Amino acid sequence: MSKGSLTVYLSLSLSLILSFVLTVIEGARISVIRMEAECVADIGMNSVLAEFHRELLEQYDLLFVDMSYGTTDCKAENTAEHLRRYMENNFIGTGKGKNAAKNWLSLSVDKSVVKEMSIASDDGGNVMKRQAIAYMQESSMEGMIAKTIEQAGELRAWGLETRDIARERENIQEQINEVAFLEEEDEEGNKKEISLDNPADRVNALRGSLVLNLVLGDMDHVSGTVIRPEDYISRRERLKGAGLSPGQRLPETVSDHILFDCYLFDKCGWYGNELEKSFMKYQIEYMIAGEKSDLENLEKVVKRLIRWREAANVIYLFSDAGKCAEAELLALTLTAVLQIPALVKLVKASILFAWAYMESLSDVKCLLKGGRIPLMKTAADWKTGLANIADFSGNIPDGENPGHGLSYQDYLRIMLFLENSERKNMRAMDIMEMDIRTTAGNVNFRMDACFDSYLSEISMSSAFGYHCDIQKRYGYD
Repeated sequence: MSKGSLTVYLSLSLSLILSFVLTVIEGARISVIRMEAECVADIGMNSVLAEFHRELLEQYDLLFVDMSYGTTDCKAENTAEHLRRYMENNFIGTGKGKNAAKNWLSLSVDKSVVKEMSIASDDGGNVMKRQAIAYMQESSMEGMIAKTIEQAGELRAWGLETRDIARERENIQEQINEVAFLEEEDEEGNKKEISLDNPADRVNALRGSLVLNLVLGDMDHVSGTVIRPEDYISRRERLKGAGLSPGQRLPETVSDHILFDCYLFDKCGWYGNELEKSFMKYQIEYMIAGEKSDLENLEKVVKRLIRWREAANVIYLFSDAGKCAEAELLALTLTAVLQIPALVKLVKASILFAWAYMESLSDVKCLLKGGRIPLMKTAADWKTGLANIADFSGNIPDGENPGHGLSYQDYLRIMLFLENSERKNMRAMDIMEMDIRTTAGNVNFRMDACFDSYLSEISMSSAFGYHCDIQKRYGYD
């Protein structure tokens, strides 16, 4: 009896122990399935980010994944498929052959969906801009930030960007034209109007000319690159993502904007500092002007620069008693025969405006040759004289480079700083697309197909009947 009792007791005990062991094993299986699912999801999502665009990193130090993967098919499903393949290849026991491990989890991916992407062009290009600023924060740019703020503030304080010098000059000319000129008879008794022979008229006659011809002379070295604007991100319909990832700060402070400008000057070329790799040679000028050719961009920037210099030079001339006296003496000489005192003041003003324009052309010529011109001049910095106006035939005097003041690059920095932020972001990405499309395998490259963070929903299941849903957001931060 005792032997039989022991056997029954042992059988009951073993069944309980075996149930406990199997329960523990099954619990371990469930925990390991969950752990493997989490690990495989992490590996897969990191592997997707490891496919960052090499040329974008090489040329612009930006980390983005191209969801088109070098094709014309730009959609999130491509990335979701890459993610699924990476996860499938990392499950335990997927080896083949007699040495393959026994898969006691049997996990597989049911579904991988990319729900959200932070695309480079989102938020008006601020997703791209945020990375560029982060790159520049590794450098010490405090001095450049302070310098740009000071220079832009001085330009605004003098009203050089807003003052309409052309309208002021036209008003003076209209008043001169309204004055009733005397007439004289020639030998045949025909009446004709007495001309003032104002040298300012000869200068003003060239205002409609191509200013680049005036300040550069030889145009053979000017880039002839022309683009199709509709091929690039600023002019075409763009793909849209979810914008900046949660927790990422929008670049909106003055320091942020100037740091981004510093990034653009670090990565792009401009007149006198062209980059061999660049498609458009005057890239900074393109971001300021946005025209379809290097020639048009350079001309638009030069015209704006002349406008600034003319406003500054007019302010100086009208404050210089000596130069005002010279202009008045010439005006008196020109109007003496007409005996109209009211005309003297108007002619004097027209001469001063023409003189300021002549000086401005000389200033810009100096800047494009690598010289420096102060924002506001003194008598020591002035280069042209009244004789240059009287004998003007289209040749711009070189004058002496003062050796101090702002360079052409400094003036470009001010223009870029004053440019609309979103427009500047988009034109910067135009430049990136232009340059990267010239490299092998990237003819279809688009900045709005590039993302730096994404949110995925992943469903996995086991052959043993277990199911696991995971949602993760990964990015380069």
